[in-house]
Amino acid sequence: MHGLTRVPSRARRSSRIVTAMACVVLLSCAALLLQSKGPSLSASAPIRPSGRTTAPKSPLVRRFGPTRRNTKVNSEAAASADQSAKASGEELNIPQASKKGKNVPEVGRPATPILDMVKNPKNLKNLNMQQLKQLSKEIRSDVIHTVSKTGGHLGASLGVVELTTALHYVFNSPEDKILWDVGHQAYPHKILTGRRDRMHTLRQDDGLSGFTNRFESEHDPFGAGHSSTSISAGLGMAVGRDFAGRKNHVVSVIGDGAITAGMAYEGMNHAGFLDSNQIIILNDNKQVSLPTQYNGGNQAPVGALSGALTRLQANQPLRELREIAKGISKQLPGPIPEAAARIDEYARGIIAGGPSSLFEELGLYYIGPVDGHNLEDLVKNTETPGPVIIHVVTEKGKGYAPAETASDKMHGVVKFDVATGRQNKKAGKTDSYTNYFADSLIAEAEKDPKVVGIHAAMGGGTGLNRFAKKFPERCFDVGIAEQHAVTFAAGLACEGIKPMCAIYSTFLQRAYDQVVHDVALQNLPVRFAIDRAGPVGADGATHAGSFDLSYLGCVPNMVIMAPSNEAELINMVATSIAYDEGPSAFRFPRGNGIGVDLEKEGIVGRKGTPMEIGKAKLCKSGKDVALVGIGNSVNECLLAADILDKEFGVSATVVDARFCKPIDENMMKQLAKEHPALLTVEENSIGGFGSQVTHYLCHEGLLDGGLKLRPLILPDFFIEHGHGTKDNQIDHAGLSAKHIVNHVLGVLERKDKNFELPSESTEKKDKMSYYYMQDERARQGGLVDIDEPCE
Repeated sequence: MHGLTRVPSRARRSSRIVTAMACVVLLSCAALLLQSKGPSLSASAPIRPSGRTTAPKSPLVRRFGPTRRNTKVNSEAAASADQSAKASGEELNIPQASKKGKNVPEVGRPATPILDMVKNPKNLKNLNMQQLKQLSKEIRSDVIHTVSKTGGHLGASLGVVELTTALHYVFNSPEDKILWDVGHQAYPHKILTGRRDRMHTLRQDDGLSGFTNRFESEHDPFGAGHSSTSISAGLGMAVGRDFAGRKNHVVSVIGDGAITAGMAYEGMNHAGFLDSNQIIILNDNKQVSLPTQYNGGNQAPVGALSGALTRLQANQPLRELREIAKGISKQLPGPIPEAAARIDEYARGIIAGGPSSLFEELGLYYIGPVDGHNLEDLVKNTETPGPVIIHVVTEKGKGYAPAETASDKMHGVVKFDVATGRQNKKAGKTDSYTNYFADSLIAEAEKDPKVVGIHAAMGGGTGLNRFAKKFPERCFDVGIAEQHAVTFAAGLACEGIKPMCAIYSTFLQRAYDQVVHDVALQNLPVRFAIDRAGPVGADGATHAGSFDLSYLGCVPNMVIMAPSNEAELINMVATSIAYDEGPSAFRFPRGNGIGVDLEKEGIVGRKGTPMEIGKAKLCKSGKDVALVGIGNSVNECLLAADILDKEFGVSATVVDARFCKPIDENMMKQLAKEHPALLTVEENSIGGFGSQVTHYLCHEGLLDGGLKLRPLILPDFFIEHGHGTKDNQIDHAGLSAKHIVNHVLGVLERKDKNFELPSESTEKKDKMSYYYMQDERARQGGLVDIDEPCE
């Protein structure tokens, strides 16, 4: 098949390397001889990977691109611009140290004299190379200081400081579009694009997003949060630019983890076909999974591509020789430059063992690897048309010793001490739901050798690194490839294995077709552990699990569960493993368990007991209203029932549904017949548990009488990080206990005794706080939110 050749043996490859290098040397010598015999020849047009000679469509800096139209940008150009600025009176005033007054940094903030003068990317144009290097140091120290106060994604941002500086020195944002894949590495970008004075609000109420956001700045051309979208989005922008006849650049920055996802290859394949001018920066920091190294091991990054990229990085002598030979060969006449380009392409392919050939077979011109922390390398010039991929090697956590030495490179952190890197994690009285899940899966695997775990580069976030420590051969990290993870699990299920796919709710959306077509349609017993269900706090809408009960509830053959506490979660893990009749899923929230006594619940060693499928649990009996919650909402229902009883004399029945599908039809029928009003409560969008209940009651004719039904769901808008912690977001969504109380009073037409919101009355606020503190469920669970970044 064209473009797919067998990798030669080591001996044959070595022979080809020597041959290719010899050809390059001979061409270099020939060039020197020709130059000594006659005048210099003009440079020929750039050579595309296919070998065709074309006129340049747009300039491209050796590593990135030009800063201004038809302008070479390097250290000399920067010096020239600096002199021009002096002549025009626009020189940047860069003090040696901050003076007293408004330039005095806050206590503990490092001095940043150059950064203090940078208000937008245009200010970088007047800096020389020495100043750019100093600016990068100041940006790095500023990021460390800021994130130590706010928490957030630290390691990735530290790794791209020089890259970000170079991009904004070379390009003209926002005219030139710079897209950051995922966006968690964009803190230096935010600092340089006019948002430095708001960085202290990062991921906080009414503050900056932890990712890029189109609504936040014109310098964020595309919103992010999920991976592997930048190439496709950038290609769309490039084609849109071509339609409009504009000449601006489009740059997509994507990591070596994100590029493992299939969507990245789909984008590159299309980019090579369309041949529009687009620059793709491959930010290679050898951190594919989160974390890549764990459990004291020295694991290699996941995937064959990572090994191939490493081989590419190892050929420094050939890369240097290539640069010399290419510069000389461009001065040669006739077909010699084209022949040299073909030899260059051939040599790169056989030495790399695949990546450069892979990219170029997709139609992208490959450049690299380049030292991503060397600014002098990052601003050299050349020109080439069409799509280009530039392989930049960086170090995650660069410049901060605690991050460089941490197994996760301090990827996502809470507030920390700058001197030591020690994070200020609150010690909860209970474990996290994630750890309860992982430990219960371990308990199941100890009893059943067919149990395996699967995650998509999220061993830390899903808890499966704990599982891998116990069962390293039974845990599979597939990289950022949720689609593959689900179909891989389906294949395992075909062979009698019991796969547990642990994927965040928001990321499982990426594999919806595989869930439907490859799992449910064939009724294969694949298990889905869906973490981060409901609001997730500071990571906002991109990471919230708002839709899983809806998008799974409409799929035939699917059993769906949601625990209200850690004991139920452990039992649901056991239920899922025991259920072999088809696919099953259970969702659980971010945060800690609520503190139930596991032994009293019959759980020893975190080994659960399978539950009866579709069986709800009666928590509290009443007569005036029925509150049916699922998942974490059950605890809000219990608290609301206490308030209704003590404040208003309203007797409420509370039911823990436990199953979204199938629902407990007998329980729903009984509640409908015995209560004048029924409310369902869930941390999910329309179409979830409430819809299941409504559909059943409607078809049974139970809504034909006087029953008042009110489904309480997430509102029809995205809840951003600006609404604070997870509990604040639940309150904003109208799903907290106080809102349930008000809904009940409204349904029962008790508006004269409406329970006031805490913000409207200090007395009521104190009373609400009292109820929260008295209720062990809420005090242990609902009010504890470490708010560590989602991975």
